[in-house]
Amino acid sequence: MVFDDLDASLSALLADGAAPQEVLTADVSFTVPDRDFGPALPTLDLFLHEVQENRKMRDVAPIVQPLSTGGWESERPPLRVDCTYLVTAWSPKTGALRAAEEHRLLGRALLWLGRFPVIPDEYARGALRTPPQPFPLATTVAQTREGQSMGEFWTALGIAPRPAFSLTVTIALQPYTETETLPAMTAIQLRSGLLDKPELYGRIMDSQLTGIPGAAVTLVEASRTVTADALGEFRFTAVPFGSYTLAVTSAGHPDSSRQIEYENAMQAHDVVLTGQ
Repeated sequence: MVFDDLDASLSALLADGAAPQEVLTADVSFTVPDRDFGPALPTLDLFLHEVQENRKMRDVAPIVQPLSTGGWESERPPLRVDCTYLVTAWSPKTGALRAAEEHRLLGRALLWLGRFPVIPDEYARGALRTPPQPFPLATTVAQTREGQSMGEFWTALGIAPRPAFSLTVTIALQPYTETETLPAMTAIQLRSGLLDKPELYGRIMDSQLTGIPGAAVTLVEASRTVTADALGEFRFTAVPFGSYTLAVTSAGHPDSSRQIEYENAMQAHDVVLTGQ
């Protein structure tokens, strides 16, 4: 339903009382403008023809929000998706009168939509409003991607080329439902390593960040195993810098392993075990 909600949001934007008169009185359509499209009234058609992930806006950092009961909730960041519309104007008139009306309507629409680098919250509808989008609904108008050929586009629609401009709205889509609850921070522990005597060290903890004593910690590539102390801490000495796998086993917790990069500036590597 999110694309229907985006259509409804754009309709609300075009119906704003401050919009140019030609835009206010025109019908708004989201139909494919093919050879069978021939509206009986002046019409702005917004054809959603491309949906593409915006890789430049991709974020790998989780979104962390405080909980009213204390602690934090972490979720994976949403996809940022560009929804690109082809905007055309249509008039039922003929000849020069039709061209004049279509050009005037298209120009007024371009000027109006160009006023909004983001779609204001009051125009958002449906799933774009509840829950609110985590990022502003950014827009760009009259932009053509490098190498994009409109000739093939019009040929595919089966009509002669006509004046048009693009409208792209970037929305957030959350395909992930999993969240992680993190405890509230109660203390800060600073740990340091010696540059001249580096050690690969860390702490084995449960989901409440409490140390797990007695956990077996194996540095797989070095074939070395140590046992975590009473605070859950472990250390490997005389280990060359490089990429390693830390494998951890502990009674009452699933086995765990993680890839690490051990170097002078990255000597500490903690492991959090889940489950009981």
